[in-house]
Parts: sequence; C-alpha cells; structure tokens
Amino acid sequence: MEISVFILFMAAVFTSNILLTNFLGMCSYLSVSKQVDSSIGLGLAVFFVMTCTTGLNYAVYYFILVPLDLVYLQ
Repeated sequence: MEISVFILFMAAVFTSNILLTNFLGMCSYLSVSKQVDSSIGLGLAVFFVMTCTTGLNYAVYYFILVPLDLVYLQ
C-alpha cells in the first residue's frame, strides 16, 4: 500500500502532532483562577470552542468523508 504525500502531511499535522493530541486540553487546566469572572469567561470560551468543533467534525464527516468513502480517516 502506497501512502500519498498529502495523507502523510495531514496525519503529521493532525493525528501525530503531540502538541495537538496531548497538550491542547491543558489550556483550561493551566489557567485556573480564583476570580469568578475569569473562570466564567474561560468556561464560556471552552464551551464555544467545543460547540464549534463538534459542528465542524459533523460536517466534515457527513459531507466529505462519507461521500468520498474515506470513513477510515475518522
């Protein structure tokens, strides 16, 4: 099986990237604050990012991966 350069690049950027896979979720952990306003703002920011990411993942899966029969890339 031959791997194309594009697939190798995408895997290196998104799935094999140690920064994205291991440390991206630590932002909210590292910014723990005693101020309620900061905590609420950070919680809303995390909620917004997670909501947008979920919608984007849904769109990519059902409108790109499934029609092109690339479901194994999920």
